[in-house]
Amino acid sequence: MTKFQLSRWIGSAVLGAAALVATDAWADVKLPNIFSDSMVLQQGQENKVWGKDNPGQSITLTIGDQKITATADAAGNWQAKLPAMEVGGPYTLTVAGSSSKTINDILVGEVWICSGQSNMQWSVNQSNDPDLEKLAARFPKIRMINFPQVGTQDSIWSHDDRKWQICSPETVGGFSAVGYFFARQIHETTGVPIGMINNAWGGSACEAWINRDVLKSDGKFNKLLEGWAGRETQFEELTKKQGRTEAEEKTLKDMTGGMRGNSRPANIYNGVLKSHLGYGIRGAIWYQGESNAGRAYQYRELFPLMIQNWRNEWGQGDFPFYWVQLADFMGEVKEPAESDWAELREAQTMAMDKLPNSGQAVIIDIGEGKDIHPKNKVDVGRRLARWALAKQYNIPIEYQSPRYSTMEVDGDGIVLSFKHLAGGWRPFDVNEPVGFAIAGDDKKFYNAQAKITDGGKVRVSSPNVAKPVAVRYAWANNPVCNMYGAASGLPLTPFRTDDWPGVTAGRE
Repeated sequence: MTKFQLSRWIGSAVLGAAALVATDAWADVKLPNIFSDSMVLQQGQENKVWGKDNPGQSITLTIGDQKITATADAAGNWQAKLPAMEVGGPYTLTVAGSSSKTINDILVGEVWICSGQSNMQWSVNQSNDPDLEKLAARFPKIRMINFPQVGTQDSIWSHDDRKWQICSPETVGGFSAVGYFFARQIHETTGVPIGMINNAWGGSACEAWINRDVLKSDGKFNKLLEGWAGRETQFEELTKKQGRTEAEEKTLKDMTGGMRGNSRPANIYNGVLKSHLGYGIRGAIWYQGESNAGRAYQYRELFPLMIQNWRNEWGQGDFPFYWVQLADFMGEVKEPAESDWAELREAQTMAMDKLPNSGQAVIIDIGEGKDIHPKNKVDVGRRLARWALAKQYNIPIEYQSPRYSTMEVDGDGIVLSFKHLAGGWRPFDVNEPVGFAIAGDDKKFYNAQAKITDGGKVRVSSPNVAKPVAVRYAWANNPVCNMYGAASGLPLTPFRTDDWPGVTAGRE
């Protein structure tokens, strides 16, 4: 072989290899893992489907007797919207482009996100009576997909090893317990298929679920972002440094966990949420806040921002968003004291007044002092389901915990009025209301006596406070309290009538 022939052979080989690489890169039409067998599509609305293929490739989607077309853009991305469908199935979806993919056993029903941290992640296997729950879990029209925990600043497009699962005694043990009990209540009440998208991550901070550009543009979280920027710069410098010392190697190793973890701003938004953000849903349920309790005042702004960020990017308007208020936890105290967990609960309650189509399940009565993961997840799921059944499915039931409304000083006492109180009160265990504290101008709170008066009002007083100005209820990490709405059976929402600066004021 001459040098010229050898040169031509090498050139041809290189071009062939390059062509092979290019062909492999775009050999198939691709879909993210949220589109897999046994998925549930949201009824009554158009549902977005998206994927990748060769640039300019024509894509045809077929479901039932409907055909929809799309074209991949210059980067190979394409998206289409399936027409609105009524409850039913199973259907088959065929996606044909440079190749063809078929998704089987698709149901059309109701789809909800179940998200947050470990108490949402907590599985049926870890909750009360898992053996009994699994024996009865024969609900083939309830499906769930569990997403992995990936923290990154770069958007993850698909988690290919995660697929939809059909609820059965064999699979339900790995389902989010709150998500499952919520879904079961909705399914048994309405009869429609339910799909739950579980992307919860234990210990996660709220800021990790938010688009970083949104955090930056808001302007209220500059110190939070600046603190992370300093760590990120140090991490990058250590990563690039040659000949690191033993101490630097240890620092780099320690920092790697944080950079990939569940507290870095936008890490979960990119690493988990982006892979299915935009999938057709009815709404979201959320159980988080423990990791932000030390910055509860900041949460007043951070939490609503997260919800609005999700709503804006999902493109489905103000979809329902229901959350769980923090449960009772840690040791009980005999005397009134300040509490960061109480302030976080207050921030959660405030979000209902800031955001439309939102609601809160109060569980101040079903926590456990020694365990941040109380096993009673059935009642949590049911209390969330009450909101959805009443607001989305028009079921005439009580759904909202009673809330403080107004106060009036009455001599040496304060008379409190409440809203969302149907049928009056049912104090638990004893006849007298328990859990109230009262203070004068000195801002020192004392345990108070309370009496139910006409119209569901409550009069609060203490011999230690001659001229009262403020009342608090269930204001502690683990309060002793006993007030329930008689008609709803739901606990009174913890509250305070004062707005004195709390222990987390100013923390960023």
